[in-house]
Amino acid sequence: MTKFVKKNEINSKWYEIDAKNAVVGRLATIITKILRGKNSAKYTPHIDHGDFIVIKNIEHIKFTGNKFRDKRYYKHTGYPGGIKETSPEKIHEKKPDAILKLAVKRMLPSGPLAKKQLSKLKIYTGDSHPHSAQNPTVINIQELNNKNIIRN
Repeated sequence: MTKFVKKNEINSKWYEIDAKNAVVGRLATIITKILRGKNSAKYTPHIDHGDFIVIKNIEHIKFTGNKFRDKRYYKHTGYPGGIKETSPEKIHEKKPDAILKLAVKRMLPSGPLAKKQLSKLKIYTGDSHPHSAQNPTVINIQELNNKNIIRN
């Protein structure tokens, strides 16, 4: 018999990640796993028991290869001929946190649960953030990439 986690049994943790020199896609996969709760042994797909994540130094995030200039993001206004195109370079100038948030949003399954899980992602430019009272556990991304600890 499968045991499912109930809402009153959920204890969310806080994690802090320094995005300095981190690759967008690799960082987004790690964040998505934690937001969905897949890093827990009690993972239940229909319940939000993921943890909170605070990302700092988002302005120093990296792309591999020439993707920073060459990659394109598309959206449609809903009107005929209303397709809009932009690059990560242009998005980074206006809102540096939008690139990572979009990558994580597209990795989450669509629906109301994903919107709730995405609200647990806090992204900040610079080294400081207002969530220090929650005593977040620091995750070192460079160490994870080097040791290959996080697997599919």
